[in-house]
Amino acid sequence: MKKPELLVPVGNNETFYAALEGGADAIYLGLKRFNARERAKNFSFAQIPVIIDEAHKKNCKVFITLNTVIKNNELDELVDTLHFLEQIKPDAVIIQDWGVYYLIKKFFPEINIHASTQMANHNSLGTKFSLQKEFDRVILARELTLQELEIIQKKSISDLDADKTTYKSKRTRLLESKIKKNIDLEIFIHGALCYSFSGMCYFSSFLGGHSANRGHCTQPCRRLFSVDDETKYFFSLKDNEQIELIPKFEKIGIRSLKIEGRLKSDDYVYRVASAYRMAIDDHEKISEAKKLLALDMGREKTSYFLGGSIKDAITQNPNTGLFAGKITKIIKDGFSFESKYEFTGGERIRVKSNETDTQINIKVKEYTQNANIVDVKAEGEFAEGNTVYISGKTEKKFPNKLPDISEESFPKIEKKRKRQILNRAAPIIEREFFSLFVRIDSNDWIRKVDFKRIDKLIINLTHTEWEDFRVNSKIIQENKKKIWFELPHFIPESKIDFYKEMIGFMSEKGLTRYFLSHISQKLLLPPESTFAVNENVYTFNDIAIRFLKNEGAKYVTYPSETTKDNLYSYEFKTGILPLYFYPKLYVSRMPVKIPSKVTFTDDTNNDCKKIVRNGITYVVSDIPVSFLQYSKQFKDDDFKNFLIDFSFEKPSSNRFNTIIGRYFRSEQLQPSHNYNYKRELK
Repeated sequence: MKKPELLVPVGNNETFYAALEGGADAIYLGLKRFNARERAKNFSFAQIPVIIDEAHKKNCKVFITLNTVIKNNELDELVDTLHFLEQIKPDAVIIQDWGVYYLIKKFFPEINIHASTQMANHNSLGTKFSLQKEFDRVILARELTLQELEIIQKKSISDLDADKTTYKSKRTRLLESKIKKNIDLEIFIHGALCYSFSGMCYFSSFLGGHSANRGHCTQPCRRLFSVDDETKYFFSLKDNEQIELIPKFEKIGIRSLKIEGRLKSDDYVYRVASAYRMAIDDHEKISEAKKLLALDMGREKTSYFLGGSIKDAITQNPNTGLFAGKITKIIKDGFSFESKYEFTGGERIRVKSNETDTQINIKVKEYTQNANIVDVKAEGEFAEGNTVYISGKTEKKFPNKLPDISEESFPKIEKKRKRQILNRAAPIIEREFFSLFVRIDSNDWIRKVDFKRIDKLIINLTHTEWEDFRVNSKIIQENKKKIWFELPHFIPESKIDFYKEMIGFMSEKGLTRYFLSHISQKLLLPPESTFAVNENVYTFNDIAIRFLKNEGAKYVTYPSETTKDNLYSYEFKTGILPLYFYPKLYVSRMPVKIPSKVTFTDDTNNDCKKIVRNGITYVVSDIPVSFLQYSKQFKDDDFKNFLIDFSFEKPSSNRFNTIIGRYFRSEQLQPSHNYNYKRELK
């Protein structure tokens, strides 16, 4: 059995050296732009070649994170970035956006690519599709069980696809089509957990345009929520810790074990890397390594789905750091608190106000400790009862500067070539008539739909609802040319055969149109099928649309969180534009103790509801997003396809007619939300 790679986060110069000394086999880090941790210090173009050189001297690989979705007005800068990366040759680039994929494979083919966890690969369909598209590695979703992980690893082998969508010479494709190859799998083993599937959280975006898809998440899952008279942290997950499962991961054949934490300190990176290095090298030392992790200054720990401990995965203490005590007395130039922790110097502490939730970070320089009483000299506004946490401890100092950075600059891409790349990557413009799509999520809705007033009906059902679907009913058979079935966000490994059989049965009945929630789901479809992709397959730019159209998508859907500026930047105007929907703020496999369909409130008075479908928890706004008042303007501006989504609503003919009527009359609906339409998406 081959040892798995230890992959360590790097967010600044100090953590780079901490990762190397901690025993990293590989590191991952971001440029100043286009990475999912834009709040980290990150690195300039000039620094990256130096880092690669220094890391390679230590036999450590370097992976660059380019794992955000890209706006159309950023494509010019993106091409510059890819040109630079092609010259400096990192070991791989981690990507999320299908537009980035298309550009790399067609114009910068020397760059190795890893599929980011934001690509939401969670079953063997995703890994097989990624292999066909020539990814070197897939970073799997965090929400998998150990059994699912083992099955996915066994199934993640496939004949390399040699069809027209693979950007290599005909001879090379024919040679490679005869070869079987395993795709490398990577999993997260330590660090913070998102409540939503990575990349599928829209709460931060909904609250203020801070998109998780673009590295600006404001962590709303760490907020307090109120249900009736109960106020708790319903969505705040403990930190991930998988050190005890390392022997199992090695036996399964997982290629890379990844630590989360590009916003963390150098002492965190060094301590956690050292602990996992010890455990990977000698399984007999796992207990010793676990003691090191006890002082990583993170949150409480959970083994989550991999360890089967989701019942206790939610914490009521969302703060990072080691609890040290509470302030008992305000003294001159500081405060006193009682603590069992023995201070030795170099500790950093954080004081949290229980009233305002504000926090002050302090490096302890002057303190006295007498038994369990600690007196600290510090500046700031403190009060009795404030909570004191140890947020870090400097046991080892790491350099804060890189070696002299060469003034040598890499040649910039020629303007002519850049223009040619962007022109050749633009989507082929299609001519279409106006179409109105309607989405429903229940069999009970079918009799409420007036098929004469719509062009296409998207039906999204749960497993059990499929068993009750009356495929031979008169209303279905009379309107089957308008009917599209939608596949779910998350298809666990155990349900792949169910959907394959269901699709086969529907095809036999002449129902052959499907909306996909993940592009890999096309592997389930018979050859005669027609498919489109919904808003879960991100299309923030025209080049991503070009890729999806090349894959055979009849329709693509614009992102629900997009802005007016980005919407009007598309050359491709025949995407489906959502006009009315209840935004999915969270999409998660993790259950929470909130009653279904009961309104609850966050700490900024946003009302929400929880709905569970197919074992997935959706948290949706209690108020819909509506752009119905702009429908005429959109048509005048040459947009062609529109979506009205009745998901999460009680089936009602009156509601159907009201919303459809407002669409045709271009009338505003109140109450409703504008989402990001009139603001900037950060």
